Amino acid sequence: MIVIVATMPICAGQCVDHTEASQHIGEVRCVSGKIYHVNQLESGVTVLSFCPDSPTCPFAAVVFARNLKNVGDVRELQGRRVEVHGKVTEYEGRAEIIIDHARQLGGDGARLPPLPKEYDVEKKGHYSAGTFSLPHASHPAAKKKQAPSYPIEIPDDPD
Repeated sequence: MIVIVATMPICAGQCVDHTEASQHIGEVRCVSGKIYHVNQLESGVTVLSFCPDSPTCPFAAVVFARNLKNVGDVRELQGRRVEVHGKVTEYEGRAEIIIDHARQLGGDGARLPPLPKEYDVEKKGHYSAGTFSLPHASHPAAKKKQAPSYPIEIPDDPD
């Protein structure tokens, strides 16, 4: 029995320009364009914008925080011309492709470096994947009360 493993990106025909992606909603396509901005939202979602003016751009590629380790350091894509392969969906009036794996990227984005070990996806603390530290107490421990010490000699009453 012969098993063939596909190493090429998911593809369904030629790539379309990012300006035409909205015409292919619901299809598995390849969308190409230059990445102008790589924005990380507070929720940990990373948005790859294909236009100089992000809010009015008709297409974006999205990487959820949980998938960044499978995709790589997407910050490296800014200024590069990339191909994004996947199902074109609609979100808030514009087309997008959700990137789950590095194999969905082609062009200049085909070989991304992995995320740095100290990269904190949610930026909610001082967590680093490469270090370990014990948790800190939420409040300091109270000092133990000690029994009062009496003088060794008790003076006699003068009466």
